[in-house]
Amino acid sequence: MKELTPEVNADILRAWLSNEPMDREKAMNIPSIAGAILKIADKTAAIPIKLYKKEKNRVIEVGDDNRVRLLNFETGDTLNAYEMKHAMIMDYYLGKGGYAYINKIGTRVESLHYVSERHISFETGTDVIFKDYKILVQGNRYWPHEFVRILRNSEDGRRGKSIIEENEKLLSVAYNSLKYEENLVATGGNKKGFIKSVRRLSEGAINKLKEAWRKLYSNNSENVVILNEGLDFKEASNTSVEMQLNENKKTNAVEACKVVGIPPAMIEGNVTEMDEKIFIKYGIDNMLKVLETAVNCSLLTEEEKGTYYFEADTSELNRSDIEKRYAAYGVGLDKGFIQADEVREKEKMQPLGLKFIKLGLQDGLLDPETNKVYVLNTNAQVDLSELGKGGEKNEN
Repeated sequence: MKELTPEVNADILRAWLSNEPMDREKAMNIPSIAGAILKIADKTAAIPIKLYKKEKNRVIEVGDDNRVRLLNFETGDTLNAYEMKHAMIMDYYLGKGGYAYINKIGTRVESLHYVSERHISFETGTDVIFKDYKILVQGNRYWPHEFVRILRNSEDGRRGKSIIEENEKLLSVAYNSLKYEENLVATGGNKKGFIKSVRRLSEGAINKLKEAWRKLYSNNSENVVILNEGLDFKEASNTSVEMQLNENKKTNAVEACKVVGIPPAMIEGNVTEMDEKIFIKYGIDNMLKVLETAVNCSLLTEEEKGTYYFEADTSELNRSDIEKRYAAYGVGLDKGFIQADEVREKEKMQPLGLKFIKLGLQDGLLDPETNKVYVLNTNAQVDLSELGKGGEKNEN
């Protein structure tokens, strides 16, 4: 066993070296960052993850597996499946990664337990090729395969890079802009300036003047300061930040959306169909692939890999838009790769027992069980098995 050395937490190191480092709480105070990440987490966590099995030339859904229940309903922890996935995605963007402990009895997965990335640290080896590490949680050591791990821009497979770590300057500018605006609101928007005096003021006069100014800026009943003879107030000119505050806020919001990878319109409103497609393609789909890969690596046994696989049910993305959903069904029915009873099953309707495959009016209806085609135009049946023998059988 190679010797492992404790890792210095990067967040703690930044705190040592900086008086006020950007952290998770500050980042989530930036509306555009919070809105963008929450949109991805809210949408992705609600999409079910299903288990499939490959059998010869077809794929069947495995619905009675305990792991499906753990991933979509009850985890066996205090968090349900939606809350677990949501918390992991938030840690994926804002921390070192999303981690969930896999509680097993033998090879059976009994429960999944989300662990905040703040409680995760590592013991690492020194070999950069044959990388080795252990996960530390409250002093206990665990192997990596005992966790479901989703890591952002990871270079070593143990910890990812948060958007805070990679975009600290941008987030710091956005956060400090908010603090500056808060200060303006707290002072009632009063202008900064200085007081000129033709003679030296006593300490008592200075203190009284300061107190009067404090009351003016605290938005209480005092709304005027009386300057005695010899005192004159000179307003300080607006800084470039003051004059461009709103423009800076808009620019920072757009840049923040770029960091997360979603269209700014998803935060600002007035969302177009193209914006939704980009959001799903680059925001939701990418996050789903990260989850699918992590779950397939961690929850499948070595014997199952290659035959079984987990995959997100992306049909749920259109669940709230009935017009788009029905339009998609219409295309599938017209092209013949989906049947009426399959649509009815997805919509929680009673199947009608329609086993025919629609080929089109010029072709007919195919019965896959008997391998016969009913041609509507000629009111005849064609036995496809007989055609292969060079013959044709019609039944009126």
